[in-house]
Amino acid sequence: MAAGKMSARQKMINLMYLVFIAMLALNMSKEVLSAFGFMNEKLTENNISTTAKNNEAYANLATKANEQTEKFGELNKQAIQIKSLSDNFYTYLDELKGKMTADIDDKQDYESMDKMEFLDEYFFKGDKYTAEGQEFLDKINGYRTDVTNVLGTDSNFASLLTKRFSTNEVTNRDGKTIKWLDYRYKGFPLIASLTNLTQMQADIKNTEADIVADLLGGKLEEALSLDNYKGIVSLEKNAYFAGEKVTGKIVLGRYDATMVPDNVILNGRDYKNIQSGQVIIDMPAGNVGNHDIKGKITFTQNGEAVDVPFESSYSVIPEPSTAVVSADKMNVVYRGLDNPISVSLPGVSDNNLRVSATGGKLTGSRGKYSIRPAAGNVATINVSAKLSSGKTVNSKATFRIKDIPAAMGSVRGQYGTVRMPKSGLSNAPIAAGLPDFEFDLSIKVQSFKIKVPGQLTILVNGSKLSAAAKKKLSKAKRGDIINIYGIKATANGYNLKKVLPVNIELTN
Repeated sequence: MAAGKMSARQKMINLMYLVFIAMLALNMSKEVLSAFGFMNEKLTENNISTTAKNNEAYANLATKANEQTEKFGELNKQAIQIKSLSDNFYTYLDELKGKMTADIDDKQDYESMDKMEFLDEYFFKGDKYTAEGQEFLDKINGYRTDVTNVLGTDSNFASLLTKRFSTNEVTNRDGKTIKWLDYRYKGFPLIASLTNLTQMQADIKNTEADIVADLLGGKLEEALSLDNYKGIVSLEKNAYFAGEKVTGKIVLGRYDATMVPDNVILNGRDYKNIQSGQVIIDMPAGNVGNHDIKGKITFTQNGEAVDVPFESSYSVIPEPSTAVVSADKMNVVYRGLDNPISVSLPGVSDNNLRVSATGGKLTGSRGKYSIRPAAGNVATINVSAKLSSGKTVNSKATFRIKDIPAAMGSVRGQYGTVRMPKSGLSNAPIAAGLPDFEFDLSIKVQSFKIKVPGQLTILVNGSKLSAAAKKKLSKAKRGDIINIYGIKATANGYNLKKVLPVNIELTN
């Protein structure tokens, strides 16, 4: 266009063309500015609407927390923290927007908001940030971090908060890395930055809405989860005669430890035994026959009392005539040990039982006893009780008395033939155990004999090698089998009749 010599007419045409392009650019710029302004208006209206909805949600959660503190109390505390953090950040952005438009008389004259000097001077100082610019970044980062801390880093919102309120460096379309504040606010028209801040306020409001909805929805989802349901068998009656048909139904019941009732009426009376949202039934059974359990549980919902009725029944059967006795370790008791014995009689409380024994010493009470057999081959447990009808029930159970099985000598917890170095055997204690025995025994080795190939047998008192035994051991060679036998030991103070030997193969 500028090459060669041009006539005056051509110069005039070229000048008019440049003015036309400039006019187009000017008109496009004003349209873009107005578009940002209209977008800012819509975002502002949406923020007002979302704020009203959020306030209703907060109030709803506060009401539920007041009605069901155990279920919603902690969630309400979280919501209060989220609201406080959001309000503070939102107010800060409002104040910043007020400073940006303080010198503009007509706040809707968006075409005049094409200047970029305010934030360029307010946020930036050369290649660095002003105190106000750093404060802006700190507010964003602080809000993201504080809300994440309230909800927990493993919550569903950790990644969402990072995405909405990220201040990480940005790579532009040319592949150049630019600081976030420079990329988003440096050199932009005032109305564009103003709209950007309004959008950030919208992110705050939307974040509040998402969190409160999740807090309430999470509890609702938890309550409706099948993990909180159990199958409940509801029979038409709880006692049947032989030959009768068992009739009833199976229903799903939801268990919620945080749903604490305001009041419970059981069989016409106020009832206070409530634990973890459950009404604990604890009352006399009554006379023989059918008995009803009915009443209502009252909860507060949306400020109104809601009654949930319940009804069931049970039967009291006649008193039994035979005691039930079982040995916790089969039908055998071991000599020298306190053998656990359980004694019960259906329909009779444990403290009303009279329990005695022959063939051993009996200790214990209230259904849980132990017997230490004496000399002989049989021990007998005798049970008697006087029923409410006046009848006396007598019963007994007989158990065989056996000696504790032969124990096994061991070194370092190993039985049979053990491979180990000479120095290890010299310092290792000799022990004994019963690997497959039902009882946990405290076995102590009192003495043992040690035989080193080519040397005389040494008797050792205690569980560790004596000086004389170590001297004999020092003459052993690699591959020699050292025999530990004649082991004498006690179990819980009882002398074991037999302890099997343990052999050690020297590895050096």
